[in-house]
Amino acid sequence: MDSLIPFTTSGSLVDCVDRKMLVILRDGRKLHGVLRSYDQFGQPAFTALFQATPSNVLFNPANLVLEDTVERIYHGNAFAESWRGLYLIRGENVVLLGEIDLDREDDIPLQQVDWNTLEPYHKNEADAKKQREEAKSQILYEKKGFCKEGGEGDGY
Repeated sequence: MDSLIPFTTSGSLVDCVDRKMLVILRDGRKLHGVLRSYDQFGQPAFTALFQATPSNVLFNPANLVLEDTVERIYHGNAFAESWRGLYLIRGENVVLLGEIDLDREDDIPLQQVDWNTLEPYHKNEADAKKQREEAKSQILYEKKGFCKEGGEGDGY
């Protein structure tokens, strides 16, 4: 187990510092920026005091600092960006963190458009998804006995 700890804690982010990253948040926002710093909040917490096994080790996510951050929205084969600048992200809101391959980034066949042009389409798509999820949740609650949990921003 000791050999796994350096690769599963926030220490594994060392190689990502000063690289362009994609961060997807719990509320669905997609941020592109350069990872400048992170904290040690990502150290493992053990649920059992005696022996750590993969099933009883919880990993707290690291808080992140992104520089030159833009928020991207997508619709079809188009995307739009909005400048956000320096961005501090609380670790519990991170769903996905991945490095962007700068050599292949421009090869993606997407057309950049103005934010104000794409935003209404993006909002309509997000509202439709929210309604579908609410309908699904209601059916699971009424017919299958599932409980209603989560709330705003718990899309993942």
